[in-house]
Amino acid sequence: MNWKRALLLALVFISGMAGMAVEMAGSRLLAPYFGSSLIVWANLIGLILLYLTAGYYLGGWLADRNPRANLLFRLTSWAALTIALIPSAARPILQFAAIGFAAFRWGLLVSSFIGVMALFAVPVILLGCVSPFAIRLDLRGLHSTGRVAGGIYGISTLGSILGTFLPVFWLIPALGTRRTFLLFALLLALISLLGLAQALRRGAWPYALIPLAILALWAWNPGRPIKPAAGLVYEGESAYNYIQVLRQGEEYLLRLNEGEGNQSVYAPGKVLLYRIFDYFLAAPLFQPADSRPQLRRVCLIGLAGGTIARQYSEVYGPLPIDGVEIDPQILAVARQYLDMNLSNLHVFIQDGRYFINQTRNDYDVIIVDAYRPPYIPFHLATTEFFLEARRRLTPEGVLAVNVARTATDYALVDIVASTLKEVFPAVFIVDAAESYNSMVVAAQGPVTRDDFEVQAARLSTPALRDVAQRVSEHLREFPAPITPPLRDDHAPIEQVIHNMIWRFVWQ
Repeated sequence: MNWKRALLLALVFISGMAGMAVEMAGSRLLAPYFGSSLIVWANLIGLILLYLTAGYYLGGWLADRNPRANLLFRLTSWAALTIALIPSAARPILQFAAIGFAAFRWGLLVSSFIGVMALFAVPVILLGCVSPFAIRLDLRGLHSTGRVAGGIYGISTLGSILGTFLPVFWLIPALGTRRTFLLFALLLALISLLGLAQALRRGAWPYALIPLAILALWAWNPGRPIKPAAGLVYEGESAYNYIQVLRQGEEYLLRLNEGEGNQSVYAPGKVLLYRIFDYFLAAPLFQPADSRPQLRRVCLIGLAGGTIARQYSEVYGPLPIDGVEIDPQILAVARQYLDMNLSNLHVFIQDGRYFINQTRNDYDVIIVDAYRPPYIPFHLATTEFFLEARRRLTPEGVLAVNVARTATDYALVDIVASTLKEVFPAVFIVDAAESYNSMVVAAQGPVTRDDFEVQAARLSTPALRDVAQRVSEHLREFPAPITPPLRDDHAPIEQVIHNMIWRFVWQ
């Protein structure tokens, strides 16, 4: 294989890698402002495919008109530069997006999203030119068309595979989103410069400025947070989330992605926070009146910063608590900033449903708080999941779920409660007065509101009496399913949530 063809195939591989890396890193660029919901991914993937389609057509057209390698390497040089500029150019647009999200100014939010996505158009269209152009350059005759086309697309796809896994599992957690963009831009710029040097020799020197510019961007430290916020004490990125810790007065708040909800709160010296977390302390009280609740082991699916684990340990003593969290970086942040260092807390870095399927422990209380307002992982809200969870409960065990709502719209609460009612004989809803959250509780036995009141009347712990009083004021029994239950095969969670958001905006 000669150098000319080797450079061409290397360009195809690196272009395929850069294309997928732009898509994966692009999702992390958007997450702090728009979240990482299915609708964000659908828009991102759909527009990337649209840009690639335009690039395929443009690349084929250009290759037929001017089948010269130097033109292809020029195109990829400019693609490299525009990839490198995406994070910096997106920042002011994303700042406007944050304003729109906070104030529910949806025109500003939508226009910001469109503006950011437009930034991907030029580099992705130029990357789309590579494969058809390379096929045209590599052809030696019509008899080899199929072999050449298959080989070029195979090499591009191998690069795309690497460009999918490297950012997610290594580069974004290690380098951050901005430098992930810059790294792939630099690789593309260097291979393009080598190709131009081989094709143009002395005429290639102006394009040497592109990798130098990318290196300058790499060395430049903007010294600003990705998403500025009052009281910011930490921000970082993991394979799963954009993570912030804010300090407001005496409280430390853990926020993820777009940050419209607090995943955890830590207030040194305080047990009750007068937020949704407090309500879960009352879950063991949903027992028949003639029983004496015995709390021996608790499971928290969605441990986050350990707020509920800390509260249970303070109120009920150092009982064994199994905390399940999928993101190890959140755990590291929680240990450093939210004092999540309980000796009775056993941490499992796993998906919540996988854990429930694998564990051999039985629990008196299972709390499901793995949700990122307002979205819920569908596989943690279906009939099949709740059946699996019920098998891990003791005979008088209780399952409690955190569900988002608005002041008037209970669509998500109703569908989760209806699904639980398919599995458990007794279901209750407690609307937190302090937030747009409800705790949905499912009990193993034929428990009633009167049973809860009897259990609450026996309490002697001041913190528990406070919580039980608040729960009692907002407690209602859920008599029967009012919507079809969610199932693994059909769980339109995001459609329900998007309809809620739409109604909230236009009410």
